[in-house]
Amino acid sequence: MKLSNRTILNIGCGLLLCALAVLALPAAAQESAEPAAAPTTGAPTPQPNGYIVGEADVLRINVWKQPEISQPSVVVRPDGMISVPLVGDVRVSGMSPSQIEETLAAELKKYVNEPRVTVTVAEVGSKTVYVAGEVQHPGAFPLVGPMDVLQLIAKAGGVTPYAHRKSVFVLRQINGKKEKVAVNYSRVFRGKNPEQNINLLPGDTVVVP
Repeated sequence: MKLSNRTILNIGCGLLLCALAVLALPAAAQESAEPAAAPTTGAPTPQPNGYIVGEADVLRINVWKQPEISQPSVVVRPDGMISVPLVGDVRVSGMSPSQIEETLAAELKKYVNEPRVTVTVAEVGSKTVYVAGEVQHPGAFPLVGPMDVLQLIAKAGGVTPYAHRKSVFVLRQINGKKEKVAVNYSRVFRGKNPEQNINLLPGDTVVVP
């Protein structure tokens, strides 16, 4: 059967369209395989990192080019407040140094053009742990970050030759009552019973008999 030129042309166009459709399939498949964009939900508010200021801490406040406002040493009062020139009383307990900087800068904008405030903790008084008994340097130590029993004893210079290493304990205030947490220092020091090497809380006292 002899085909007309028009029929041949139609067949050729049909084959060309099929070829183009086949070539488009990988791109379409790739496009559909791409992950959908993440929903634009509100991100969680970041929590303050680092040290949290408390009562009895000593702060150093520097306001750039404002020596009359800067405070080389200001103690956080039992009510959690400090006094700053021009600003007056400001509650800082429970805040990080960076949060205090932002708070003071916002208040000082009423009186100072673009205040630049720097706050540092000069002395830690709100978070203290104690070690007593047969250690080289018994006394109080600031609890600036996480610290366990071994670390505190190391800060105190280690135990003396007279220490009862198996009878160490931690005195801790729980619900208004003093409780003892036993620590076998000899075993913990050798890497055994790691659960006894507890992280200390403010106010804890490690006793080395």
